[in-house]
Amino acid sequence: MAYQTINPFNNEVLKSYENISDEKLEQMLADSHALYKKWRGGPIDERKEILHKIAELMRAEKTQLATVMTKEMGKLIAESEAEVELCANIADYFADQAEEFLKPTPLVTDAGDAYYEKQALGVLFMVEPWNFPYYQIMRVFAPNFMIGNPMMLKHASITPSSAEAFVEIVRRAGAPESSLTNLFIDYDQVDQTIADKRVIGVALTGSERSGASVAKNAGENLKKSSLELGGNDPFIILDDADMNKVKKIAPSARISNAGQTCTASKRFIVMADKYEAFLEMLKEAFSQVKLGDPMNRDTTLAPLSSPDAKKNLQKQVDEAVASGAKVYYGNEPVDLPGQFFQPTILIDIKRDNPMFDQEMFGPVATVYKVNSEVEAIDLANDSSYGLGSVIFSEDLEHAKQVASQLETGMTFINQAWTSLPELPFGGVKNSGYGREMAEIGFDAFVNEHLVLTAKR
Repeated sequence: MAYQTINPFNNEVLKSYENISDEKLEQMLADSHALYKKWRGGPIDERKEILHKIAELMRAEKTQLATVMTKEMGKLIAESEAEVELCANIADYFADQAEEFLKPTPLVTDAGDAYYEKQALGVLFMVEPWNFPYYQIMRVFAPNFMIGNPMMLKHASITPSSAEAFVEIVRRAGAPESSLTNLFIDYDQVDQTIADKRVIGVALTGSERSGASVAKNAGENLKKSSLELGGNDPFIILDDADMNKVKKIAPSARISNAGQTCTASKRFIVMADKYEAFLEMLKEAFSQVKLGDPMNRDTTLAPLSSPDAKKNLQKQVDEAVASGAKVYYGNEPVDLPGQFFQPTILIDIKRDNPMFDQEMFGPVATVYKVNSEVEAIDLANDSSYGLGSVIFSEDLEHAKQVASQLETGMTFINQAWTSLPELPFGGVKNSGYGREMAEIGFDAFVNEHLVLTAKR
């Protein structure tokens, strides 16, 4: 596995990294386990100060950190800066909330005095993707740093510089060296790390294929895992939706981060009387994007992350069209050297189309016409995925009733998907299991240790 930073705007190879040896990996595992034993049962005050310092450094160096991301995986510089700011907010949140989250929880029983306390478990292994190179790390790092679980990171092979930049910030903030260890390892070493007895669990964000592989290995070694594996999220426009609000939200809900977001709205489900108007609105918005250098703040659509990403997305669109879908807009070559993909709208995708139940990771929207709310809900749920969903309606109570009928982990009403440290993040079905962020995510890798004292 080659770890390389390649700028997707101009295809320039910026940096390469060598894989570590098995001997080096063993030493890193030993050091991480030793730190766990040092941390276990001790105070969290020092880690709280360090986590706040990480947030402070990230804000102070926001543009420098953002530039690493933009040159490595191509997102707009403003989007990269927003990601760094979100990471700082997550760090502050868990630094501030950890003491409350770690308080013993009393239990009511006739057997005696009972409570459970939350304790660290050991070394945690995280496998993270390229689309949000800092945020994906911070979602796992911040809570587990406060808990006392040292972390080992296997980042995507195309974002090694982002991984190194994150680790450097952690160390400069004063964290012990093994608090977060970045691993340049191959697939065999990934399996080896998961199987190691000092590793207590695995947190993965990625594809279904990688999730299935990691979960299988974790299960065979009796390790806990949490998985976030993508989505094919519906954006439902009900009869009473305010189309002016929809117009402001729908285009960016699909093409922010060049459409490379697990929770991006990908399937737009529209009532028949609004269908044509919605298509025209989306076409107009897509036609006005400005493709170009993501470091240029006038650019509004960045390149995809890699040649493979562009190739795979084009293959999916071609297969959808070959199987009966129609191109309403887009799907034309872009005369630029980088990995650019023209925003595209597909319609008339039937249930027997291979793309009906696949996630397309890029600026491609699929739009469906329905004749009733029941049909909209059934279509939204007719998916192997269940990550997020969006509903637009002026009747908020009714929208909440519709939300309760959706088979997803998250629903957003009258706004695009969002991610905040106080909101749990995760899905159901093939979108994975477990949650990150909020107190639910904080508890993902803790020992909920029961203590019962007999009656006197």
